[in-house]
Amino acid sequence: MKKFRKVLDGLTTSSPGGTMGSPSCGSAAGTPTAAPTPKDIDVQETLVSENFQLCKTVRHGFTYQPTALAFDPVQKILAIGSRSGGVRILGRPGVDCYCQHESGAAVLQLQFLINEGALVTACADDTLHLWNLRQRRPAVLHSLKFNRERITFCHLPFQSKWLYVGTERGNTHIVNIESFILSGYVIMWNKAIELSTKTHPGPVVHLSDSPKDEGKLLIGFEGGTIVQWDLRAKKADFRIYYDEAIHSVSWHHEGKQFMCSHSDGSLTLWNPRNTTKPFQVTFPHGKIQKDGRKESCKPILKVEYKTSRNSEPFVIFSGGLSYDKAGRRPALTIMHGKAITVLEMDYPIVEFMVLCDTPYINEIQEPYAVVVLLEKDLIVVDLTQSNFPVFENPYPMDIHESPVTCTAYFADCPPDIIPILYSIGAKHKKTGYSQKEWPIAGGTWTLGSHTYPEIIITGHADGSIKFWDASAFTLQMLYKLKTSKVFEKPKLGEGRGADLGEEDPFAVQMVSWCPHSRIFCVVGISAHIILYRFSKYDANTQTVSLEVRLQCEPEDIITPSENENNPCFSEPGSHSPQPHHQNPVSPGSRTPDGAKDSTPFLKVKDKMVRVPPGYQSDLVIQLLWVDGEPPQQITSLDINSAYGLLAFGNCNGLAVVDYIQKTVILCISTVDLYGATDPYQRLTRSPRRNRQSTSGLTELTDNQQSIDMERSKSPTSDHVNGHCTSPTSQPCSAGKPRIPMGPEGPRLTRRGPGRPPFRKAQSAACMEISLPVSHTEGHASRRAMLQQLHGVTMYSHDEHHSTASYCWNERESRENSFSRSRSSSVSSIDRDTKEAITTLQFGESYGRKSDALPTPCLWVGTSLGVVILIPLSIPMDHEERLEDPVTVGPSGAVQMLKGSVLRFAFLDCNGALIQSPYEIWRDQNAPEDPDRPRRRKLVHFSPSSSQDAFGEGHLTVVCSERQAKVFLMPSQSCLFVHNITESSFVLRADVVSLCNSVCLACFCANGHVMTLSLPSLRPLMDVNYLPLTDMRIARTFCFTNEGQALYLSSPTEIQRITYSQEMCDNLQEMLGELFTPIETPEAQNRGFLKGFFGGNAHTFDREELFGEAAAGKASRSLAQHIPGQGGVEGMKVAASGVVGDLARARVALDERGQRLGELEERTTLMMTSAETFSKHAHELMLKCKDKKWYQF
Repeated sequence: MKKFRKVLDGLTTSSPGGTMGSPSCGSAAGTPTAAPTPKDIDVQETLVSENFQLCKTVRHGFTYQPTALAFDPVQKILAIGSRSGGVRILGRPGVDCYCQHESGAAVLQLQFLINEGALVTACADDTLHLWNLRQRRPAVLHSLKFNRERITFCHLPFQSKWLYVGTERGNTHIVNIESFILSGYVIMWNKAIELSTKTHPGPVVHLSDSPKDEGKLLIGFEGGTIVQWDLRAKKADFRIYYDEAIHSVSWHHEGKQFMCSHSDGSLTLWNPRNTTKPFQVTFPHGKIQKDGRKESCKPILKVEYKTSRNSEPFVIFSGGLSYDKAGRRPALTIMHGKAITVLEMDYPIVEFMVLCDTPYINEIQEPYAVVVLLEKDLIVVDLTQSNFPVFENPYPMDIHESPVTCTAYFADCPPDIIPILYSIGAKHKKTGYSQKEWPIAGGTWTLGSHTYPEIIITGHADGSIKFWDASAFTLQMLYKLKTSKVFEKPKLGEGRGADLGEEDPFAVQMVSWCPHSRIFCVVGISAHIILYRFSKYDANTQTVSLEVRLQCEPEDIITPSENENNPCFSEPGSHSPQPHHQNPVSPGSRTPDGAKDSTPFLKVKDKMVRVPPGYQSDLVIQLLWVDGEPPQQITSLDINSAYGLLAFGNCNGLAVVDYIQKTVILCISTVDLYGATDPYQRLTRSPRRNRQSTSGLTELTDNQQSIDMERSKSPTSDHVNGHCTSPTSQPCSAGKPRIPMGPEGPRLTRRGPGRPPFRKAQSAACMEISLPVSHTEGHASRRAMLQQLHGVTMYSHDEHHSTASYCWNERESRENSFSRSRSSSVSSIDRDTKEAITTLQFGESYGRKSDALPTPCLWVGTSLGVVILIPLSIPMDHEERLEDPVTVGPSGAVQMLKGSVLRFAFLDCNGALIQSPYEIWRDQNAPEDPDRPRRRKLVHFSPSSSQDAFGEGHLTVVCSERQAKVFLMPSQSCLFVHNITESSFVLRADVVSLCNSVCLACFCANGHVMTLSLPSLRPLMDVNYLPLTDMRIARTFCFTNEGQALYLSSPTEIQRITYSQEMCDNLQEMLGELFTPIETPEAQNRGFLKGFFGGNAHTFDREELFGEAAAGKASRSLAQHIPGQGGVEGMKVAASGVVGDLARARVALDERGQRLGELEERTTLMMTSAETFSKHAHELMLKCKDKKWYQF
């Protein structure tokens, strides 16, 4: 514990300038400013570095780019492999585990060791891995790297420890699962086929035991050759040569016949006793044409032949459709007797697997479901009902139903909000699902002790919003809201409707939600804002629309003032409060030029509509076209239910809307916000010309020149309230440069005045741009990519404070020659730039130094690193608030930081977080009670409410791209300043609650996750966690309370992480168990005749054939054994220092406990066996003790 006694007032207004020379991020704490100390205060900070540890917790969503599928029929768990080397293991709801191969190689095939708690993965780098699933965080026990051959197929017989591995050369190797060492027994391709065969049979595509005899191995080669190999005699029993390529083989459970699928869309049925030709050939989807020929069909990629005790066998296959019918969707075909059912799928089929009751291949299979893995979905079909309904999927596999464009994360929500949202959303659930329970029901999961209500909100490209219950490491959709229903559908072929025909005009850019008042606000890509109120009743409503002309006429070039490093701002407190007016446009107004220019992108439905319970639209705000130029996208938003105000801004200016009275109370350019306190000199401009905007991010082509040009743009963090901006890139430069240019001027592709400022909405999911990681070039490139991410050409204040210039190579210098680009590391003032509003925050504060009491204020942060404080005068009486106008005072304090401002937060003088005031939710559609009139109930968190001394002031935390500062209000003194990063920039910053205290959490573009103490800004944690490899992470990363964060790890998956040591310690308790001790089902009694005539399968000893004593050792150069990390791999990220050692010891103890438990079970069995033996021996002794020797 440390006590910090710091200056609280008496500092001059020039103190912010004096703090520019703050220490680097390597300093131990923020730097206090030196000044007289008329008043001190004790702030006891309780957070220390031991409270922080970073690790992944759980991953939600559908596996991105799936490649393989496996199922354990006894444990009833499912595994899905992906192209990026990930393995997702699913059981009952709550049992969801993600593993990642270090190599990142694609997973080709998965094989469970059935009921053993282990999994074998075969990867594209020709490596086999054995995963231990008997721990909550699976880890690799062994790896085997093939050096000279490529793996194509694997097969592990039930209850066998020998794995068959087929290769591209056509050879079959055998691996001991226990030791993960190759056996010397090899089936070479040239021995498997006849010597007279002149062609290579191709890679091995199938391996399986004969159900009749485990000593017979069926090998399928891609070229059409099938060989049954006698493992004991080491020779082929039969060979089949077929004209068509083979894709898969499936046995009848009796072993008397097997079925093959081929590349011509045919199925062949073979008898092992007569292999000269198939005794049945069918083309399930090949019809006979008029000329007598069959239709050509697509290959049947996989077939499964399953028998049933009480009905005809099931033949299930994928593919095989005819080529003639264009536009047909991928299908799964189920042939049951003479009935053929074709199930069309929304996406291509990657793999499917039939689920059966028994793990034994020589028993009647009794299939009950089929799991179908699609490219973007997972479907389970119920085979026990004739109409084959699908099961309702309990996992959140539809996050990507429409591409995700933004995310928001709320921990420790009001406890009543989740049940209410669930009850509303349950009314709109789909029907027609199977009534049976979800068949993938393995593992165990219990609700942990450290649980609290959590909600994740995702915005999508189609304008939909999804609310998810994220409590206790699970994810379940609560409620879906479609914002597009507020607008009329754009008509194709008419005016702007034609421009919008191929776009996503409703795509969500950011959301703002107050869980207490249940006010919800959505910002869309078409420069629109929708405000929703929650109601448990349906209602007939008509949405009010406000149209705002936020297009500043004067265009200003920003130049650093001569005294920029030590600005002295005039005290604006002497001005009388008066509202600013920038000619806000009333709804429906038009310019004299006609409706073409003063119109919004979208048309709001102007008729009365019936809306269901849930979130109901109350107000729509739209920005207007001006002089043929589209409005700039909204970059910042904040809403306060206690004030009844909504503020938003873009690169043109700021607007404040009173959503209670449905009026615009402020619409002003950024320049006019400063008044007399403008720290920059702005050059006069030539008369306005016709303006054209540059192309968006999605207009980038393979043209390297255009790519290089876009990379040269400087990014800015136009994050607002923790939400990133536009799903598509829209440069905010509003006019042509006024600085004279030579012939090498800008060569950007211009958009015509009638085009919208976006093309198809780029989701947060589909931004995949590789970024360099070098020190100088990588930094500039990251910033350039962030420019593409946000799409707003802005000027960053940190350019004035660059202390050293980078060495630019010739290419980078050429890139920077474009006049519309702006480098983050070169101070250039001769380019067309605009100052954008990057963050907004309502709160109780002191608008001027002379204020004695806190009043409602709006804090404004800009891309220049400037902080502006605007006081507000709001009528507090209920009736007055409905009628009297809200007035805006002149701008108050102006402060400066390096880089774009990202976040505001307020602390009292004891270091506790001050929440924004809010209105208690009331249902406006509820029936009126004459005895209890409906009035607004407000909850205020005044800075003085938690302190003994009235009017003592409060602390304001401001974080920008480069640094964080703590100010004391009302004196506006800068108490602490900390340079967060010098070589990178902050993408996301939030003030979060943790361990009954608060801290500042930051995520940087170089992948570092940092936490700083408050108010002293001491570094508490700095972990190089996640390099920024694509825009998706930057767009969706967000922190929340209780030490949690999330980001979109792929276009279809949400990755949750924790930076709390306490949660890391309790992580094992909160995760589900994958392995549950279950007794293996006994094999059915085969009967005397079947056992007598069915071969000697039960006498087959693989150890005798494949062991080192009989088969010898395999060549060392063929494969290399790599020992795995075992149980400690899960601690790799989390382990550091003593805490990491303890975590490793804890895992080791858990594993030791498991082994001791197994040993105890074995000991008990041995004791029981010994007692039985002793009993029998005693009985035998009593029986024989009186007999003579000749009586035996």
